[in-house]
Amino acid sequence: MEITRLDLSAAELRCEAARSQDAKAARRMLAIALVLEGRARGDAARSCGMDRQTLRDWVHSYNARGVKGLANRERRNGPKPRLSDAQRAAVARWVEAGPDLAEDGVVRWRRVDLRARIEREFAVTLHERTVGKLLSALHFSRISVRPQHPQSDPEAQELFKKSSPSACKRPSLWRKTSRLRSGSPMRRGSASKAR
Repeated sequence: MEITRLDLSAAELRCEAARSQDAKAARRMLAIALVLEGRARGDAARSCGMDRQTLRDWVHSYNARGVKGLANRERRNGPKPRLSDAQRAAVARWVEAGPDLAEDGVVRWRRVDLRARIEREFAVTLHERTVGKLLSALHFSRISVRPQHPQSDPEAQELFKKSSPSACKRPSLWRKTSRLRSGSPMRRGSASKAR
């Protein structure tokens, strides 16, 4: 493969390599600079720690994108996200608004409930742990609060609290045991040992 991009000379590529913070991209620039100077591709590849086929692939990339094409492509760890940004935003709105008892059948969100709603709305099946990771990525934390029943009456609850008698002090179930200084409980000696 011939180097068709000639906007930088071999000396300029060496200067770019010296300025680069990316050591791998700098090695690739040096290999291409050696080829531009007339060295054999196999020698240029070996002197920069790669094989001839790898150098050929980087020449393709350099011809297409220039020096930027010699940098490593960003890689994602793990699989591609299954939900789009718009779908993730919709999930965030659901969590902020809370569940609808008529539609969702629950009074507070659990991961399994969100999983079912995501499957129903977007036709995407996620694992419960994945839903937990999604909530964490959306900056939601798990709070354990007692949910309020939709048919509860706060006024009746307050009236009950006011009319109920205060709890009396119950006797303790724990009692103090006497121990010897060694820490073991005291017991009576036997009559046979006393003789």
